[in-house]
Amino acid sequence: MAESGRYQPRLIAAPGYPLILAGVVLVFLGLIGHWPWLTVLGLLAGGFCAYFYRDPQREIPGAAGLIVSPADGLVVQVDEVRENEFLHGPARRVAIFMNVFDVHVNRAPLAGTVVEMRHRDGEYKVASRDDAAMRNEQQAVVLESEGRRVLVVQIAGLLARRIIPFVKPGQNLARGERLGMICFGSRVDLYLPLTAEIKVKVKDRVKAGSSVIGRWA
Repeated sequence: MAESGRYQPRLIAAPGYPLILAGVVLVFLGLIGHWPWLTVLGLLAGGFCAYFYRDPQREIPGAAGLIVSPADGLVVQVDEVRENEFLHGPARRVAIFMNVFDVHVNRAPLAGTVVEMRHRDGEYKVASRDDAAMRNEQQAVVLESEGRRVLVVQIAGLLARRIIPFVKPGQNLARGERLGMICFGSRVDLYLPLTAEIKVKVKDRVKAGSSVIGRWA
Protein backbone atom coordinates (compact mmCIF):
# COMPACT_ATOMS: atom_id res chain seq x y z
CA MET A 1 0.00 0.00 0.00
CA ALA A 2 1.11 3.54 -0.66
CA GLU A 3 1.04 6.21 2.02
CA SER A 4 -2.25 7.49 0.63
CA GLY A 5 -3.83 4.12 1.42
CA ARG A 6 -4.57 3.45 -2.25
CA TYR A 7 -3.27 0.39 -4.00
CA GLN A 8 -0.65 1.28 -6.59
CA PRO A 9 -1.04 -0.70 -9.86
CA ARG A 10 1.96 -2.70 -11.06
CA LEU A 11 2.58 -5.29 -13.77
CA ILE A 12 2.69 -7.81 -10.93
CA ALA A 13 0.45 -7.47 -7.87
CA ALA A 14 2.38 -6.41 -4.77
CA PRO A 15 1.70 -9.62 -2.73
CA GLY A 16 3.54 -11.65 -5.37
CA TYR A 17 6.94 -10.01 -5.02
CA PRO A 18 8.09 -11.88 -1.87
CA LEU A 19 7.24 -15.22 -3.52
CA ILE A 20 9.04 -14.28 -6.72
CA LEU A 21 12.05 -13.19 -4.65
CA ALA A 22 12.00 -16.57 -2.90
CA GLY A 23 12.22 -18.22 -6.31
CA VAL A 24 15.18 -16.03 -7.23
CA VAL A 25 16.93 -17.01 -3.97
CA LEU A 26 16.42 -20.69 -4.80
CA VAL A 27 17.93 -20.13 -8.25
CA PHE A 28 20.92 -18.33 -6.69
CA LEU A 29 21.47 -21.07 -4.10
CA GLY A 30 21.19 -23.73 -6.77
CA LEU A 31 23.80 -22.02 -8.92
CA ILE A 32 26.36 -21.45 -6.18
CA GLY A 33 25.78 -24.91 -4.68
CA HIS A 34 25.79 -26.70 -8.04
CA TRP A 35 22.34 -28.16 -7.40
CA PRO A 36 20.57 -28.09 -10.78
CA TRP A 37 17.34 -29.43 -9.26
CA LEU A 38 17.17 -26.44 -6.91
CA THR A 39 17.81 -24.02 -9.77
CA VAL A 40 15.02 -25.59 -11.80
CA LEU A 41 12.69 -25.52 -8.78
CA GLY A 42 13.41 -21.82 -8.26
CA LEU A 43 12.80 -21.02 -11.91
CA LEU A 44 9.51 -22.92 -11.95
CA ALA A 45 8.28 -21.48 -8.65
CA GLY A 46 9.31 -17.91 -9.43
CA GLY A 47 7.95 -18.10 -12.96
CA PHE A 48 4.61 -19.47 -11.83
CA CYS A 49 4.24 -16.79 -9.14
CA ALA A 50 5.09 -14.04 -11.65
CA TYR A 51 2.40 -15.43 -13.95
CA PHE A 52 -0.19 -15.95 -11.23
CA TYR A 53 0.25 -12.51 -9.64
CA ARG A 54 0.20 -10.65 -12.95
CA ASP A 55 -1.87 -7.46 -12.86
CA PRO A 56 -2.50 -6.29 -16.43
CA GLN A 57 -3.93 -2.91 -17.35
CA ARG A 58 -7.50 -3.00 -18.62
CA GLU A 59 -9.58 -0.76 -20.86
CA ILE A 60 -12.47 0.33 -18.60
CA PRO A 61 -15.76 1.12 -20.43
CA GLY A 62 -16.74 4.74 -19.88
CA ALA A 63 -20.42 4.81 -20.85
CA ALA A 64 -22.86 5.80 -18.11
CA GLY A 65 -24.88 3.15 -16.33
CA LEU A 66 -22.61 0.19 -17.05
CA ILE A 67 -21.59 -2.43 -14.48
CA VAL A 68 -18.32 -4.25 -15.18
CA SER A 69 -17.13 -7.64 -14.06
CA PRO A 70 -15.34 -7.71 -10.69
CA ALA A 71 -13.28 -10.77 -11.70
CA ASP A 72 -11.70 -12.71 -14.52
CA GLY A 73 -13.16 -16.15 -15.05
CA LEU A 74 -16.16 -18.26 -15.95
CA VAL A 75 -19.72 -17.25 -15.08
CA VAL A 76 -21.11 -20.23 -13.15
CA GLN A 77 -24.35 -18.77 -11.76
CA VAL A 78 -26.82 -16.07 -12.77
CA ASP A 79 -29.87 -16.06 -10.53
CA GLU A 80 -32.08 -14.08 -8.20
CA VAL A 81 -31.63 -14.58 -4.46
CA ARG A 82 -32.49 -12.90 -1.18
CA GLU A 83 -29.40 -11.29 0.35
CA ASN A 84 -30.21 -10.68 4.01
CA GLU A 85 -26.81 -9.92 5.52
CA PHE A 86 -25.84 -6.74 3.66
CA LEU A 87 -28.49 -5.73 1.13
CA HIS A 88 -31.48 -6.95 3.17
CA GLY A 89 -33.65 -7.88 0.23
CA PRO A 90 -33.86 -9.56 -3.17
CA ALA A 91 -30.87 -9.24 -5.47
CA ARG A 92 -29.54 -10.44 -8.78
CA ARG A 93 -26.41 -12.57 -8.32
CA VAL A 94 -23.63 -13.27 -10.81
CA ALA A 95 -21.03 -15.81 -9.63
CA ILE A 96 -17.65 -15.95 -11.38
CA PHE A 97 -15.24 -18.86 -10.88
CA MET A 98 -11.52 -18.14 -11.25
CA ASN A 99 -9.25 -21.06 -12.02
CA VAL A 100 -5.56 -20.96 -11.19
CA PHE A 101 -4.70 -19.57 -14.65
CA ASP A 102 -7.00 -16.53 -14.43
CA VAL A 103 -5.90 -13.09 -13.27
CA HIS A 104 -6.84 -12.97 -9.58
CA VAL A 105 -6.85 -9.20 -9.03
CA ASN A 106 -10.47 -8.14 -8.47
CA ARG A 107 -11.97 -4.79 -9.44
CA ALA A 108 -14.85 -2.50 -8.50
CA PRO A 109 -17.89 -3.17 -10.72
CA LEU A 110 -18.92 0.49 -10.60
CA ALA A 111 -17.82 3.83 -9.17
CA GLY A 112 -18.84 4.14 -5.55
CA THR A 113 -17.88 4.41 -1.90
CA VAL A 114 -16.84 1.45 0.23
CA VAL A 115 -19.43 1.60 3.02
CA GLU A 116 -18.78 -1.76 4.68
CA MET A 117 -16.24 -4.59 4.69
CA ARG A 118 -16.46 -7.84 6.57
CA HIS A 119 -14.26 -10.94 6.66
CA ARG A 120 -15.74 -14.31 7.57
CA ASP A 121 -13.76 -17.45 8.32
CA GLY A 122 -14.97 -20.68 6.79
CA GLU A 123 -14.13 -23.82 4.85
CA TYR A 124 -12.14 -24.28 1.65
CA LYS A 125 -14.50 -26.25 -0.56
CA VAL A 126 -14.28 -26.13 -4.35
CA ALA A 127 -15.39 -22.56 -5.12
CA SER A 128 -17.64 -23.53 -8.03
CA ARG A 129 -19.91 -25.55 -5.72
CA ASP A 130 -23.36 -24.11 -5.02
CA ASP A 131 -22.78 -24.10 -1.24
CA ALA A 132 -19.39 -22.33 -1.41
CA ALA A 133 -21.07 -18.94 -0.98
CA MET A 134 -22.40 -20.05 2.40
CA ARG A 135 -19.59 -22.24 3.75
CA ASN A 136 -16.26 -20.93 2.48
CA GLU A 137 -13.99 -18.24 3.89
CA GLN A 138 -14.89 -14.90 2.32
CA GLN A 139 -14.45 -11.14 2.26
CA ALA A 140 -17.50 -8.95 1.61
CA VAL A 141 -17.23 -5.41 0.22
CA VAL A 142 -20.33 -3.20 0.02
CA LEU A 143 -20.23 -0.29 -2.44
CA GLU A 144 -22.74 2.55 -2.53
CA SER A 145 -23.33 4.59 -5.66
CA GLU A 146 -26.09 7.14 -6.27
CA GLY A 147 -28.25 5.64 -3.54
CA ARG A 148 -27.77 2.04 -4.74
CA ARG A 149 -25.81 -0.60 -2.86
CA VAL A 150 -24.00 -3.50 -4.49
CA LEU A 151 -22.12 -6.33 -2.83
CA VAL A 152 -18.90 -7.98 -3.96
CA VAL A 153 -18.01 -11.21 -2.12
CA GLN A 154 -14.55 -12.71 -2.60
CA ILE A 155 -14.76 -16.42 -1.77
CA ALA A 156 -11.74 -18.60 -1.04
CA GLY A 157 -11.60 -21.92 -2.89
CA LEU A 158 -9.96 -25.31 -2.55
CA LEU A 159 -6.43 -23.96 -3.05
CA ALA A 160 -7.01 -20.38 -1.90
CA ARG A 161 -5.86 -19.62 1.61
CA ARG A 162 -5.55 -15.85 1.48
CA ILE A 163 -7.90 -13.01 0.57
CA ILE A 164 -6.07 -9.68 0.34
CA PRO A 165 -8.09 -6.42 0.40
CA PHE A 166 -6.64 -3.34 -1.29
CA VAL A 167 -9.31 -0.93 -0.01
CA LYS A 168 -10.83 0.25 3.26
CA PRO A 169 -14.22 1.61 4.41
CA GLY A 170 -14.87 5.20 3.35
CA GLN A 171 -12.68 4.96 0.26
CA ASN A 172 -14.10 6.17 -3.06
CA LEU A 173 -13.44 3.85 -5.99
CA ALA A 174 -13.60 4.44 -9.71
CA ARG A 175 -15.26 1.89 -11.96
CA GLY A 176 -12.73 -0.88 -12.59
CA GLU A 177 -10.37 0.20 -9.80
CA ARG A 178 -8.58 -2.66 -8.07
CA LEU A 179 -10.18 -3.65 -4.75
CA GLY A 180 -8.33 -6.83 -3.76
CA MET A 181 -7.24 -10.30 -4.79
CA ILE A 182 -7.57 -13.94 -3.82
CA CYS A 183 -4.59 -16.28 -3.99
CA PHE A 184 -4.94 -19.50 -6.03
CA GLY A 185 -8.30 -20.54 -7.46
CA SER A 186 -11.44 -18.95 -6.08
CA ARG A 187 -14.75 -17.24 -6.83
CA VAL A 188 -16.31 -13.77 -6.75
CA ASP A 189 -20.06 -13.23 -6.34
CA LEU A 190 -21.62 -9.93 -7.35
CA TYR A 191 -25.03 -8.99 -5.88
CA LEU A 192 -26.96 -6.23 -7.61
CA PRO A 193 -30.35 -4.57 -7.01
CA LEU A 194 -33.24 -5.84 -9.11
CA THR A 195 -33.04 -2.60 -11.12
CA ALA A 196 -29.87 -3.98 -12.76
CA GLU A 197 -30.19 -5.69 -16.13
CA ILE A 198 -27.77 -8.62 -16.39
CA LYS A 199 -25.87 -8.87 -19.69
CA VAL A 200 -24.06 -12.19 -19.16
CA LYS A 201 -25.12 -15.83 -18.91
CA VAL A 202 -23.74 -19.04 -17.45
CA LYS A 203 -20.58 -20.28 -19.24
CA ASP A 204 -19.61 -16.80 -20.46
CA ARG A 205 -15.98 -15.84 -19.82
CA VAL A 206 -15.40 -12.35 -18.45
CA LYS A 207 -12.49 -10.06 -17.61
CA ALA A 208 -12.35 -7.85 -14.54
CA GLY A 209 -12.91 -4.19 -15.28
CA SER A 210 -13.40 -4.54 -19.04
CA SER A 211 -16.32 -6.97 -19.53
CA VAL A 212 -19.77 -5.43 -19.16
CA ILE A 213 -21.74 -7.63 -16.80
CA GLY A 214 -24.87 -5.50 -16.55
CA ARG A 215 -26.39 -2.05 -16.68
CA TRP A 216 -28.98 -0.07 -14.79
CA ALA A 217 -32.41 -0.51 -16.31
